[in-house]
Amino acid sequence: MNTIIQFMKRYYKIIVLVLAISLGLWSFVPKTSSDPEKDKLLLELLTYVIEKGHYSPAAIDDNFSKGVYKDYFEAIDPSKRFFLQSDMDEFSKYELEIDDQIKNKDLSFFNLTYTRLIKRMEEGKEYYKSALKNPIDYSVNENINTDYEKAPYCNSEEELKERWRKQIKLTTLASLVEKQKIQEELIKNKNKTPEEKLAEYRKKQGANLNKEAEAKFIEGLSKKDTISTKTFAEMEKQTRITAEKSLDDTFTFIKDLNKEDWFGIFLNIIATRFDPHTSYFPADEKEKFDVSMSGKLEGIGARLQKKNDYTEITELISGGPAWKQKELEAGDLVLKVAQGDNEPVDVVGMRIDDVVKKIKGPKGTEVRLTVKKQDGSIKVITIIRDEVEIEETYAKSSIVEKNGVKYGIIYLPKFYIDFVDKDSRDAGKDIAIEVKRLKNEGVQGIVMDVRDNGGGSLKTVVDIGGLFIEKGPIVQIKSAAGKKEVLYDNDPKVEWDGPLVIMTNEFSASASEILAAAMQDYKRAVVIGSKQTYGKGTVQNVIDLNQFVRGSTYGDLGALKTTTQKFYRINGGSTQLEGVKSDIVMPDAYAYLKMGERDVDNAMPWDKIDAADYSLWNKQLNLDLAIANSKKRLAANPQMQLIDENAKWREERSKEDVYSLQIDKFKQEQKQLEESNKKYKSIEDYNNKLKFKSLPYEEVQIATDVTLKEKRNRWHESLSKDIYIEEAIHVLDDLQPTAAKKELNTKLKKAKGIKS
Repeated sequence: MNTIIQFMKRYYKIIVLVLAISLGLWSFVPKTSSDPEKDKLLLELLTYVIEKGHYSPAAIDDNFSKGVYKDYFEAIDPSKRFFLQSDMDEFSKYELEIDDQIKNKDLSFFNLTYTRLIKRMEEGKEYYKSALKNPIDYSVNENINTDYEKAPYCNSEEELKERWRKQIKLTTLASLVEKQKIQEELIKNKNKTPEEKLAEYRKKQGANLNKEAEAKFIEGLSKKDTISTKTFAEMEKQTRITAEKSLDDTFTFIKDLNKEDWFGIFLNIIATRFDPHTSYFPADEKEKFDVSMSGKLEGIGARLQKKNDYTEITELISGGPAWKQKELEAGDLVLKVAQGDNEPVDVVGMRIDDVVKKIKGPKGTEVRLTVKKQDGSIKVITIIRDEVEIEETYAKSSIVEKNGVKYGIIYLPKFYIDFVDKDSRDAGKDIAIEVKRLKNEGVQGIVMDVRDNGGGSLKTVVDIGGLFIEKGPIVQIKSAAGKKEVLYDNDPKVEWDGPLVIMTNEFSASASEILAAAMQDYKRAVVIGSKQTYGKGTVQNVIDLNQFVRGSTYGDLGALKTTTQKFYRINGGSTQLEGVKSDIVMPDAYAYLKMGERDVDNAMPWDKIDAADYSLWNKQLNLDLAIANSKKRLAANPQMQLIDENAKWREERSKEDVYSLQIDKFKQEQKQLEESNKKYKSIEDYNNKLKFKSLPYEEVQIATDVTLKEKRNRWHESLSKDIYIEEAIHVLDDLQPTAAKKELNTKLKKAKGIKS
């Protein structure tokens, strides 16, 4: 069950947690205690399985201990707004002892830090309540430095209160200035004539202007503007009310975490010190991971979120049971849940994870939801659960025409697979179907877009690679013992032998890198995108921890995802750290920021093995020509130069940490920022003037599925603003056989001394 996992899921639950903690403005009350014996068992299992199964397990020593210590506090208090320096002085004696505690199943460090964190968070709640109680004076000339990594811990409670006060002031100040700006724009716009408004609208839309949207805008001009202006005091009060409500909502969400959840975070920190992609799955997270990999679940097909003590329906998944039944709606609040004819259970105030468990269930079973509708009425809705496919997980394709030639775009968000049901859909099968559909539409080239694709199933990437070549190797794998295995495409059939472009970026990782590397090594495709991909060249196994314990009374122990192998290109090189370097490098917004595997301190090293036996693809004669032409276009393209300049500007801006908390100075800073950013606005407004459309089979679905229609319209609109897709189409143009013949004729004429 080899998997290449999305690199962004480094800490799983920690990611959600850190996003909240980074704001530094929340608190929670512990719900229940975890079982210390279960915690000790998990600690023992975790280290045992990693040390026995990991590709290259790190030594659990003082250096390991220091890494866990550092990562743990960065995860639970990154903004240094909970712990005091006195707390850290007390904790510091454990910095070199965590390794010994792990070996001895000693929970002293975790228990001490957990108990203290709960106390400090409760105090933090009082700090933000106090800071938001009275009007904030924005006339005081003071600054805030948001570089918390370099900031010291506070020495006293008064210092800590001050840190909270300044962060809250920054948050509310930004909101207040935005409210003022919006009101000023509304007043300014109200005084304009309809003709002025229309002219301004047309100018703003530019190349993106369409007749339908313009007609709606003109219709709106006939309506009388009614603007309710607010005083500074009213807006200031509103920002405090909104900020406090947001913090209270976050508190409501976070308070559901219990000690077991926090211990899971601690285990994750330990696991990820072995390498960035080794991590612990509590039982619930394992289920979510399976859904992520397969793109489907069994339930009613609704997305939920916590809203105070209630669970709110936020979206119905297109094609799911709830969507088909048409009674449940976004905005409904779930009050009770009943299984079939059983008595309903009140779920108000219940953890959202527990509510989800009650609503989900096997295909064919009945669930009854008592919901409060947006009009205040109470309704009982009966739904028969079914298999729900999460459409955003799956591959999709589009057709674009340039100079009378059709091209196909296939977007693959991840290399998904269902490990349980082999007959279920997976990325390999779906891409084969999309390729056939595009062939039937007469396309003359295909773009495989794996930008932002963090990986997935190793099997599916081999299947997909096999669609574009005759028999041959796709990837090499090496185990800890040094055993090498080569994964082949053994099917001589080539599903697509025409021009091919692979699109990547810095967030294309793992399986995406295997596909791009294989097609590049075969000289089968042109790889176009960022300077290099993410650089994740490791393979993980998901191991069920329950199999190691017989007759456990602790319930589901979860699973461990651990690195067991490394994969290599067919040319022998590793993609670890180095990633895949593009044949055609296109600048992007993240070009100068540190975001790859090479920027993680405990990433595994790069190495190389012998090349596999493979033959170059010899049917794409003008590959080098297409690459050369593209480089010339990009070098002369002012939009590309602007994107590169903007990327450098973003990198410089990322170093800015000091903000004024005096309103006039803050406004001036923001005005200067907006002025500097004006020159880059054309990047957002860019339109490649290409028209993208769905395939005929999907057009039929769209006719009856409003949600799908909206999603495809949004996708096609984003493609029409995508300069990278535009260049990929240009490259497909240059890869056409006619382009090769033209180049050959030019060379022959030159050889004969004939002017062309």
